[in-house]
Amino acid sequence: MMDALLIGIALLDIWVHIEDDEPQRRAAALLAAAALSLRRHLPLAAFLCALPATLVSDAVFATLAALYALASLSRSRVLLVVCALLFAACDITWWMWPSPTFADFSDPSDLINVTYSLATAAAPVFLGQLVQARRELSLRLAEISQAREHGRELLAQSVLAKERAQLAREMHDVVSHQVSLIAVRAGALQVGSQEPMAQEAAATIRRLSVQTLDELRHMVSVLRAAGSRPTELTPQPSLADLRRLVDTSGIETELHTDLPDALPATIQRAVYRTVQEALTNVRKHAPGARAAIRIRLTEGTVRAAVTNTAPTRPALLLPGAHHGLAGLRQRAELLGGTVIAGPAADGGYELHLCLPLRQTR
Repeated sequence: MMDALLIGIALLDIWVHIEDDEPQRRAAALLAAAALSLRRHLPLAAFLCALPATLVSDAVFATLAALYALASLSRSRVLLVVCALLFAACDITWWMWPSPTFADFSDPSDLINVTYSLATAAAPVFLGQLVQARRELSLRLAEISQAREHGRELLAQSVLAKERAQLAREMHDVVSHQVSLIAVRAGALQVGSQEPMAQEAAATIRRLSVQTLDELRHMVSVLRAAGSRPTELTPQPSLADLRRLVDTSGIETELHTDLPDALPATIQRAVYRTVQEALTNVRKHAPGARAAIRIRLTEGTVRAAVTNTAPTRPALLLPGAHHGLAGLRQRAELLGGTVIAGPAADGGYELHLCLPLRQTR
């Protein structure tokens, strides 16, 4: 758009200053106007092509525009001075072949014309250099802002790494100690008890405590490695682990699923964590309740429903931060899905997960 505007002004300058009976001057001026299309990529060539128009006519707009473009893109001060002097020399020379007319420096009026030509040549050079300096200053400011933002990110990561390291120490020193104590006491109860049900319960507590310790070690390693390299909790659960999760939950549960094994890993983890959180809530808030898990794939959407009946015993007062459902909703939203949970009509509770497959491919 800017090139078309400049060429249009150059053509208007030709129409004002050149008569119809001057074909040679008109040709030189038209060449200068056409050369403006090269000013961005070949500014020196554009200026040299426009310079003859200044020598043979008063249509100098195209030459000045080309000189400005050269000054805004070139870093060579010597080149700009030479080009400005060439423009001034052509501007004060009236080319009439074979007898060109040169400026008479002894004539005060010609000296005024020479001064005017030099000033006319200097104006686009100074303006172009000013634009170039402003552009470079903007780039430097952008680099400084980017470096400052990067410094803030590094500082935030450093603070976060320290907090995670402190959290890892607390988890290792406090939580692992308590869980280890539970595992030891459960083992002692399993050996010392004579009742089969008590032995089975103690074995389950011991197995879950050992599994919790193993997962805790992975979590501690993740927290300590934060900020150095990406680390995942391993091993990550999949749909193949659902049956083991249900069997070790201690809840009478029906599991119905027809999902294929080739689902994305993120979908499998989301389904597993949803079922895990739902069964945890049943144990905490609905003792004695039965649960039903139904997972299916319909119309490109994975749907999981976990329902439980009303509790048959009073709920135990266990600590909780009420972040489980919020975490499930956030995980589902990241995958383009939804989680809906609420009380059922029979006094139980139900949780529904919907995950579209197209969001994860």
